[in-house]
Amino acid sequence: MADKNSPKKHGKPGETREERLKAALKANMARRKAQARARAVSGDKAGKDEG
Repeated sequence: MADKNSPKKHGKPGETREERLKAALKANMARRKAQARARAVSGDKAGKDEG
């Protein structure tokens, strides 16, 4: 049980959890913005119900 407290290395060396989360959030927000723009454009062209 001694190795329970030892840090596990995943991903790139030197990249902290916060940095990975920040990068993931940035990519997610960019994807959501692109989706919103696409919906706005398609919504102008067709008055169809989504969902």
